[in-house]
Amino acid sequence: MLKSKYKQAKKKVTQISDHFEYYLYDLFKREDLFKSVEKYCMFVGYTRSGHSLVGSLLDAHPNIIIGHELNALKLFEQGVSCQKIYYLLLQNSRRKANAGRQETGYFYRVPHQCQGKFQTIKVIGDKRGSATNFIIRTNPKILQVLPNRLDVPIKFIHVVRNPYDNITTMIARKKADLEYGINSYFTKCKTVAYLKTQIDRQDILDIRHESLIDDPKAILSQLCEFLEVETNQKYLNDCASVVFKSPKKTRFTYQWDQRAIDLVKSQIEQYNFLQGYSYDD
Repeated sequence: MLKSKYKQAKKKVTQISDHFEYYLYDLFKREDLFKSVEKYCMFVGYTRSGHSLVGSLLDAHPNIIIGHELNALKLFEQGVSCQKIYYLLLQNSRRKANAGRQETGYFYRVPHQCQGKFQTIKVIGDKRGSATNFIIRTNPKILQVLPNRLDVPIKFIHVVRNPYDNITTMIARKKADLEYGINSYFTKCKTVAYLKTQIDRQDILDIRHESLIDDPKAILSQLCEFLEVETNQKYLNDCASVVFKSPKKTRFTYQWDQRAIDLVKSQIEQYNFLQGYSYDD
């Protein structure tokens, strides 16, 4: 009970802080900060898939600012100006960096790098994959509206984790049942598949959580190439130092019945970006 109340109070404080920064922007406009922005980055996908880790690693790059859970797409939907959203993302990045990029018990602070700071901002965006997914599903016209609001290309990052692990972790966090988890997960898959029909193939990158853990330097290099920013060995080494040593196979902590295993297997077969995943791997 106390833990739940603490989380609610913490969320309220964060909301108040975001609102304060929203109005602070009008007093201290620094639009020149964002003249160098070349791309806007969005995450799309699923809760508990590894988005937080990827967002934190990218935010450590000297030319990238990635906010954490600002829900910037919702602000765009509400008509908030592009420059104000950029400012809120920057302040969000700074605040999260000061807190150690902590998320559900994990710390994603990258040593010796630029989390919450920057040299020149070339890429800016928000790590809010599941909420972005929801907005696209309920308001698909946003995909036509957003490019007109932004004067830079939009790049989507889609982090995928073994569906059995992803679903298990989702329902554990939400204290939900397996049926809910399966339906929720594949509803999100359907939205991602729809998104891929609406944008250029070169504007979305699928990243497997397990591949990132297995070879973080290679996947980070791929991400930086996708966002068209340069990287160096020091950045890659520092980021790799905070990545888990092995993926958490949470599916084995839950009693999956054969019917549910088979149902997920049949759904996996419908999506190219899930091919190769299984319960037993």
